[in-house]
This record gives sequence, structure tokens and C-alpha cells, in this order.
Amino acid sequence: MAKPTKHAPLICTIVSVLALIGIIAGLLSGNALWILFLIIPAAIYEAYRTEGTSTKLSSFLLLGVIILEILLVLFNVNFNLAEFIGTSEEYIGGYLVPLGDIKIVGPTVMAILAVVLFVRTAGIFTRWLAVAIFVTAFSIVYVIDPTVFSDLIRFGVQEGLRQI
Repeated sequence: MAKPTKHAPLICTIVSVLALIGIIAGLLSGNALWILFLIIPAAIYEAYRTEGTSTKLSSFLLLGVIILEILLVLFNVNFNLAEFIGTSEEYIGGYLVPLGDIKIVGPTVMAILAVVLFVRTAGIFTRWLAVAIFVTAFSIVYVIDPTVFSDLIRFGVQEGLRQI
């Protein structure tokens, strides 16, 4: 059953502004926790708004990834997945994901899930939220490791072109 849209534009605007505040605070302070905490309302509203099986699963996975990422950043966990697995890239959910520090993999998975939500949903508000989450994921990567940011941009462009 379709969710009501009466207050959706206002809610999407508010959670998008919160995400933007998080991005600005995170970039200025160099602390990704600002970004992560302030994207949670958008992710929660995304989970509420999604209805299909794959989109509902993606939105709840997204929430889980955000919570896990908060814990990794909060406790400064450093673990290089590329060294552990023995490769610098791995397919996750059909998408080629660059590996490295585990704190970078979380936002990369967030970006992939946001793309999945954008592509597989028909609702304008769920797409709006997916874009906000996608942009936020890139800013998290930039704050954590600016050198990986260019690799993620390249990956995003390649996947975007592949989807077209």
C-alpha cells in the first residue's frame, strides 16, 4: 500500500538539510561522525517509504551499514580488507567494490545501496532520499580518506554509465 505523501516533501527537505549540515560539519571538522549521525533520519525515512521486497531489504541493509560504520569510526577500527582478501576489488551484490580500509567499504556499500534504491523504486520521495544518501556516502569517503575519493568517483561514473 502506498505511503501518504502529504508531508513527504517537508520531511524530505528537513532530512536533506540535516544531511547537508552533516556534510558541512564533517568536512569542516574532518570527522565523519557528523555526516553519519545526520544521515540517519534520511535512512530511517527511506526504510519507512520503501515498499518492494528488494527496496525494503536495501533500505534496512543501508541502516545497518550506517550503524556499523558509526561503530568503526567511533572506535577507530583499522582493518585493510584488500590485504586480508588478497585483491583490491571484489564483487558485492553484482557491483565491483574497491577494497581497502574497512571504514571505506561501508560508505561504498552505502553508495551502491543508494543506487539500487534509486533504480528500483518508482517513488519520487524515495529517489530523493537515495540521492541524498548517495551524496553523503561520497562525503564520508572524502572525510575518511581523500585519496580513495577519486577511485570511488571513477567507480561511480563507470557504474552510472553501465546502468545507462
